[in-house]
Amino acid sequence: MACLHCFLGFLLLAARLPLDAARRFHDVLSNERTSDYTREHSQLTGWSSDENEWNEKLYPVWRKEDPRWKNSWKGGHVQAILTSDSPALVGSTITFVVDLVFPRCQNEDVSGNIVYEKNCRNETDPSPDLYVYNWTEEGGWGNDHSQHHHHMFPDGKPFPHHPGWRRCSFVYVFHTLGQYLQKLGRGSARVSINTANVTLGPQLMEVIVYRRHHHVYVPIAKVKDVYVVTDHVPVFVTMYQKNDRNLSDETFLRDLPIMFSVLIHDPSHFLNESAINYKWNFGDNTGLFVSNNPTLNHTYVLNGTFSLNLTVQAAVPGPCPSPQPPEPTSPLSSPGDRLPELRATPEETCHINRYGYFKATITIVDGILEVNIIQMTDVVTPVPQPDKLLMDFVVTCQGIIPTEVCTIVSDPTCRISYNTVCDPVDVDTDDTCLLTVRRAFSGSGTYCMNLTLSDNTSLALTSTLVSVSARDPASPSRMANGALVSVGCLAVFVTVITLFVYNLDT
Repeated sequence: MACLHCFLGFLLLAARLPLDAARRFHDVLSNERTSDYTREHSQLTGWSSDENEWNEKLYPVWRKEDPRWKNSWKGGHVQAILTSDSPALVGSTITFVVDLVFPRCQNEDVSGNIVYEKNCRNETDPSPDLYVYNWTEEGGWGNDHSQHHHHMFPDGKPFPHHPGWRRCSFVYVFHTLGQYLQKLGRGSARVSINTANVTLGPQLMEVIVYRRHHHVYVPIAKVKDVYVVTDHVPVFVTMYQKNDRNLSDETFLRDLPIMFSVLIHDPSHFLNESAINYKWNFGDNTGLFVSNNPTLNHTYVLNGTFSLNLTVQAAVPGPCPSPQPPEPTSPLSSPGDRLPELRATPEETCHINRYGYFKATITIVDGILEVNIIQMTDVVTPVPQPDKLLMDFVVTCQGIIPTEVCTIVSDPTCRISYNTVCDPVDVDTDDTCLLTVRRAFSGSGTYCMNLTLSDNTSLALTSTLVSVSARDPASPSRMANGALVSVGCLAVFVTVITLFVYNLDT
C-alpha cells in the first residue's frame, strides 16, 4: 500500500511539473494580479489571454536585478518611453506609443540597423565600426520560412510578413487588463484600444521590448504607465482677457470681456458626430447661458470672487438597445390582452448623454482698461543736440492709475528695437489719469513706439509712429506742427501695428 501511495504521488508530481515549469505571460509581464483578473475584464479585439504560455527558450526572462541587463545593448542602455492620449472617454479609442531612446551617438537607419552617428562623441572614443547592430548582414531573415523557426512571437504565433517586415528588429509585447498584444516593429511602436468595454478608472499598461540576436531575442527595456478611462467628457477651459497681466492666476479685470474657450480632449474624434451643448454659470447672478459654441465672452461688472461652473453635454450616437421582452401574461388572459413586442430596426439610432464638468474660482479687480496718446510735442532745448532729440507725449488712460510706464522705440517696421525705457508713475491726489512722458530719440526720422501702462494686475498698450525732425531754434513752432500732423496721419496705422507690436513685446 505504501508503494502504491508513493507511485500515485510520483504520478501527481510528474503531471504537475509541466504546469509549474511553463511560464505564462502574466508571470513575465506583471506580478500584481489575482487569479480571476482576466474574468473581470471584457475581451479586447485582437488581444489574447495572459494565461497563454511564454516561449522562454526563444524569449529569455530576466529579473530586474539580473546582471545580464548590463550587457543587453552595446554602448549603454536603451530606454523605452511609453505615452498615451489618456484620459479616454468610454467608447472612444485610446492610443499608446512606445519610443526607444538609444544611447548617445546611436541611431536607427532606414534599413532598421543601429548605426553610430557621424561626428558624435560619447563618453568613450568613437567606435571604428559604422554599425552598432547590423541586422541586415546578420542574416536569418531569409525567404525560406520553413527553416526559420525563430520568426515567431513569444506565444508561438508567426511573424506577419507584411512589406518591410525584415527591417523590423524589435518585438514589443503590450499587456493590460489580463491580456497581451504582440507587435513587430522598429524604434517605435503604436497600439490602439477601443474602450467600449474597458472598466472605468485607472488601468495599467506594461510593455517589454526584445531585440534580435541571431536565432533568439534579448530583452532590452521594460516600461509601464497608468491610463484612465472615464464616463465624463474630459474638458479644459482657457481664459483670455485683454490687458490682463497674468493669464494664469485666474485674476481678471472688471468691465473688460473675458474670452472663455472650451477644449474637449477627444484625440480619436469619438465625439465628431455628437451634438454638444455648453451650459455656463458665471456666478455673478447673470443667469444660465446655454450655447453650442465652445467660445463665449463674459464681462464682470463688479469686483469680488466668483465661482464659475460649466457643464458640457454630448449626445453620443449609437445603436439602440434591444427592447425588453414583454412580461409573461396570466393564463386567464386572452390573446388580445398581450402587448406587442418592440424591436429596434437596424436604421434606428439612439443617443447616450455624456457630461463633462469644469469649475474655477475667479477674482475680479480694478485695472487699466485703455491707454491713448493724445498729443506729441517737440521739446526745444537752449543748445540743440542732434543725437538727443526730445519729445513729450501726453497720455490718458481709463481705469485705475498705473504705477509704471514703459516705451520701446523701434524702426518704422516695429521689428528692430532700439531702446526700452521704464519709469515709475507719480501717483497724483486726484483720480485723473493724465501723464506726460518725455523720451529722447537718437536722430531725426520715423520711429515706431510701443507704450505700455501697467500695475500689478493689468497692462495696457498702444502703439504709434513718431516723426522726429531736426531741431531749428529759429522756427520751433513749425517742427512741433510737423509732429502733430503726423499724429493725424498715423491714425490709420495704429490699429494694424498695435497687435503686431504687442506680440513682439510679449
